[in-house]
Amino acid sequence: MTPVLVDRVRARLLSSGGDATPGRVAAALRDEGLVLGDDAVLDLVRMLRQELIGLGPLDPLVIDPTTTDVLVNAPDSVWVDRGHGLQRTDVRLGSEADVRRLAQRLAATAGRRLDDAAPHVDAQLPGGVRFHAVLAPVAVDSTVISLRVPSRQAFTLEAMVLHGSMDHATAELLRAMVRRRLAILVSGGTGSGKTTLLSALLSTVPHDERIVIVEDSTELAPSHPHVVRLQARLANVEGSGAVSSRDLVRQALRMRPDRLVVGEVRGAEVVDLLAAMNTGHEGGAGTVHANSAEDVPARLEALGLMAGLDRAALHALLGAGVDAVIHLGRVAGTRVISGVHLLAAGDDGVVRTQPALLRRGDALTRGPAMERLRARVDAS
Repeated sequence: MTPVLVDRVRARLLSSGGDATPGRVAAALRDEGLVLGDDAVLDLVRMLRQELIGLGPLDPLVIDPTTTDVLVNAPDSVWVDRGHGLQRTDVRLGSEADVRRLAQRLAATAGRRLDDAAPHVDAQLPGGVRFHAVLAPVAVDSTVISLRVPSRQAFTLEAMVLHGSMDHATAELLRAMVRRRLAILVSGGTGSGKTTLLSALLSTVPHDERIVIVEDSTELAPSHPHVVRLQARLANVEGSGAVSSRDLVRQALRMRPDRLVVGEVRGAEVVDLLAAMNTGHEGGAGTVHANSAEDVPARLEALGLMAGLDRAALHALLGAGVDAVIHLGRVAGTRVISGVHLLAAGDDGVVRTQPALLRRGDALTRGPAMERLRARVDAS
């Protein structure tokens, strides 16, 4: 079974439409002047179905329950993260044309366009896998594909303790922060575990409270009986039909949330989220990309300025509405809590972070703001 013959059978199936059933594959083989036994036909059916409707050779990597990310840099450069850092695999995708075809098929599966006129795409595949691709030559060496695989289980704080992300004392502190309805931002870099931690925190929310979640792409999956999830939508090819995260935050405020959560604060929705946190919606939460907890106020300030909110107003809302920042990082490939910080405005009105917990080597140690945090969570 040569690659050329497989390509010709694939082309026949695509041109005629329909599924890659054994009968249709056998018919396509006959049209090519070749007759195979039942076992060979079934093997070809499995391979073609995987390529036509699945993730192709990437499928075994994605269905691995430990996989968090799959990255394709070139046909012979496929990497996987199974929770302990990136590792190169022996998966090969053929040629650049094969990688491009896979990227375009996945984009079509998500209802998105990917071609020379629109050479990049960010979408969610059926099943929840986050898909991003950039076509060559915009991606200089080869078409690149990035897959973010959602967790197949709702992580708990206890599970994160067992995984080494924190110790039992820190888990109890975080649980108390949620119970006392502190407004929390989870910060960190890409792939640091922000969504996992926020899902675990939301799972500890009392079951008589209503959680409304706003996300660009659905990733948060807390183990909680009363969760409403809203997902933003990009414009269609005609340029209409877009629903932004900012639109959804405004809608969420009308849905009687006990906890308002923004899966990732990355744009103008920061204004509405901070406004909500200052209008009686205690216990709100969100995630934000930042290099460190100390950088979070500056990061939010930049987002606020892009949304037309001046510096003084942003810091006033931030200081009054957000209580704490939990920052995540990686140590030896393991996602860990790097620190827990409180927010406080200085005499100049600028909000700065004050560490309550700081990571020193393998352990979290008390910082100068720990007594103030303890007073907040232990208050009756």
